[in-house]
Amino acid sequence: MKRDPSPVPFSRVSDTNEIERIRVVYADRERRLPADRYSFKWPHVVFAHQQRSRALLQLLVDESVFPLAGKTILDVGCGEGQQLLELVSWGADRGDLTGIDLLDARVMRAKTRLGDRSVEGSSAPDLRVGDASLLPWPDGSFDIVHQNTVFTSILDSAMRHAIAREIVRVLKPGGLFVWYDFAFNNPRNPDVRGIGAAEIGSLLPGCEVRLRRITLAPPIARRLVPLSWVGSLMLEKLVVFNTHYLGMIRKR
Repeated sequence: MKRDPSPVPFSRVSDTNEIERIRVVYADRERRLPADRYSFKWPHVVFAHQQRSRALLQLLVDESVFPLAGKTILDVGCGEGQQLLELVSWGADRGDLTGIDLLDARVMRAKTRLGDRSVEGSSAPDLRVGDASLLPWPDGSFDIVHQNTVFTSILDSAMRHAIAREIVRVLKPGGLFVWYDFAFNNPRNPDVRGIGAAEIGSLLPGCEVRLRRITLAPPIARRLVPLSWVGSLMLEKLVVFNTHYLGMIRKR
């Protein structure tokens, strides 16, 4: 099945109620949370970012997709482009990068940081506003697709399955889907729902799925990292207090 490469209008979204719920949740978070909540000025944020980056780089090396030069890469839920910037720092070509996010303001910020492909002569990433359950790219477009805490933000089961199908569709045969998301529910946040190993497998039937638990639980990291970086590393190595799955998912 082919998709028209033009942006997806919101009238085509698969579940308007779920889309609007997500928008309301993120607007509320913008109002409630301090602007610097995820700033690198906080030691626990730096710790989590560096540990995830190390694990992701090792996964890419182990899967023989590193270096990234010449690889076509899609970031689903690209936000303000932080992961895309990191991929550029790891050697990916800007013109081979693509991102999609539901929120206009985030995509505009990403274009400010990474460049705007609509500008004549630009080799910037292809950044679009749209619904990931209806990706606007043809079958087999990407070597790598990445998602970071997108699926746990979606409470509607049908939409989660639709997004998973679309991601597999746009991957090349043998392509790599990199998954990073919460493995457990957060009792303080009813707007997200953890996704365990069995459910990840059910979302991606016919794919090869390998998972590892990473990321020290944020409430622990916030307290421990400023006191002892080494202690935090040791506790993370125990895995039992880790809250996210980093997944390697291959399209057969």
